Amino acid sequence: MSGYRPITEPLDRPLRLGVLISGGGTTLTNFVRQIDEGRLRAEIPLAIASRGDCAGVGRARSAGLTCEVLPRRDFADTGDFSRAIFERLRAAQVDLVTLAGFLSLLEIPDDFHLRVMNIHPALIPAFCGHGFYGSRVHEAVLERGVKMTGCTVHFADNHYDHGPIILQRSVPVLDDDTPATLAARVFEAECEAYPEAVRLFAAGRLSVEGRRVRVLPHGHAT
Repeated sequence: MSGYRPITEPLDRPLRLGVLISGGGTTLTNFVRQIDEGRLRAEIPLAIASRGDCAGVGRARSAGLTCEVLPRRDFADTGDFSRAIFERLRAAQVDLVTLAGFLSLLEIPDDFHLRVMNIHPALIPAFCGHGFYGSRVHEAVLERGVKMTGCTVHFADNHYDHGPIILQRSVPVLDDDTPATLAARVFEAECEAYPEAVRLFAAGRLSVEGRRVRVLPHGHAT
């Protein structure tokens, strides 16, 4: 893949990961587990929650993480909210921001372009966009009768579930699935896909051209 340039150079230190949450914090917990097991060379200097009553706040703090609560309703608009979020991420010297069940739209500043990732519990461009989150996604999948679904990790932009796709993992939809059983199967795929995308970023192996992301081989030439 000569000629394709990585968006970042490989890091010779642990990646500094910012994690944004709005719900139970299960994706955050998976990151912590992978870090503890030595599978993800990263540290989490800051987590930010958009709701003070979400279970993820307690999970983050139980893991010994700094977790700030910035309720979306306390801000006049998306711009004010986003500026407050990224001001704190800059202060924490975060390398990469991960949206982990974060439900509020963000305006991503230029210095964080291609430095914000999201995971969606379906195969984008299917079952995505405004209003498609949590169990709503899996209910729509079952109602439509598709035979495969999965998860998508992508770079976030200023639209819901829209930025360049980094990787996807598929899982089967079974005849006797409920939204809960399907969600559990998709989440198993998420637990592997999201850390893998983070590792590729830290290794300097992602190249982006327009809407297309290429995964560069180890020791690629530029």
